[in-house]
Amino acid sequence: MIKILPRQDIKFVLGFKGEEVLENSSGMMNVVEFKNVGLRYGNGPEVLEDITFSLAPGSFYFLTGESGAGKSSLINLMSLSLCPTKGNLKVFGTDVISKNRKKFPEIRRNIGVVFQEFRLLDHLSARENVALPLRVLGIKEVEIKRHVRELLNWVGLSDHIDAKPPTLAGGQKQRVAIARALINRPKLLLADEPTGNVDDKMAMRQLRLFVELNKIGTTVVIATHNEKLIERLGYPRLHLADRHLHLLPAARPIMTGREPI
Repeated sequence: MIKILPRQDIKFVLGFKGEEVLENSSGMMNVVEFKNVGLRYGNGPEVLEDITFSLAPGSFYFLTGESGAGKSSLINLMSLSLCPTKGNLKVFGTDVISKNRKKFPEIRRNIGVVFQEFRLLDHLSARENVALPLRVLGIKEVEIKRHVRELLNWVGLSDHIDAKPPTLAGGQKQRVAIARALINRPKLLLADEPTGNVDDKMAMRQLRLFVELNKIGTTVVIATHNEKLIERLGYPRLHLADRHLHLLPAARPIMTGREPI
């Protein structure tokens, strides 16, 4: 059975060493490991340079930086949508540089991604878009229907379950994309500006989903420009500037993430 919003608290460890390198001090295998990673598109200049960091299981980070700093590129590397042009990258302990790309779908089953441009299938309803990851995993249809309905209700789309993406507003499409990314409780959740098209109240409601998933061990990375959201939850930042990645410590949270949002 798939539990969408479990209420038990799961402790997690955040390990830091130095300004730019994150280490897992819990003894568990890191979810993501970058070592001197660089990325360029074609023959253009590097958009990311000498990126070295790792994400421990159960960690939660905001990813920040100016527009064009490379946040989406970094998310695409972590989700295996792109491969580095130099350096080493491991996801769930697998060296993706040497791995046959035909094996990537198996790794991606443990990754949930909320894309900035949504990437919904226009010929499918909201319900069917959200159900896709569970159908790929072979979950029973009765379970799929129940969990999809619960999650779409949670993100405020109970009246649009059967609507197709072309009939939905931008914020509604974004909520469908979030539900699809969360439905199979991924080990790694990557979200690119997931609250960009909704009001503050709905943004915090959506963030509760991410926080609850993080409590049961999912590693979460959220790219955002929303300073209010960052300050309210108080998680540390991975900050991109001048093609390099820097760790910024967590601010004192206005709320801890364990309180109701």
